[in-house]
Amino acid sequence: MNSNYLLEILKLIVAGVGVVYMAFYLLKPYLDKSESLQLIELKKSISSQTLPLRFQAYERIVLFVERVNPSNMLVRVGGTELSAVELHSIVVAEIRNEFQHNITQQIYVSSRAWAIVKRVKDDTLSIITNAVKGLPANATGLDLSKTILAHLSHLDDNPYDIALNIIREDMEAFF
Repeated sequence: MNSNYLLEILKLIVAGVGVVYMAFYLLKPYLDKSESLQLIELKKSISSQTLPLRFQAYERIVLFVERVNPSNMLVRVGGTELSAVELHSIVVAEIRNEFQHNITQQIYVSSRAWAIVKRVKDDTLSIITNAVKGLPANATGLDLSKTILAHLSHLDDNPYDIALNIIREDMEAFF
């Protein structure tokens, strides 16, 4: 009698497990679809919140590229009455400040766009530093400005325009 009782309990347990398994098997597609829809809604919600931030970040890095472009920066900073070394210090500090001010934008832009921003910064610092090294010790800020602009005019392609085009291409991926 005891073994019959255990056999009956075992049958009920196996039947219960079978029912639970079948119920799970039948409900799983519905649960997966529901989870998928919730994930899509979450991504859509996040996208609607971050898209304006991403656009703003791209605007800021375009502004950065324009502001560190020597043809714009030298006009903005002025400094024709300064020595070349003084103007060099001011321009280098300006570029570094602009970069530090925009460093958080890398969170919202692609790694390709941020690499362009870093390259523009480094190349601009290099151009300005090489220009001041090639001048005599008594050179003026005007001499430095002329040297930098002459160097840029001898380049086949304007690196700042190239950078802006790459950033625009990157942004076009949103549309």
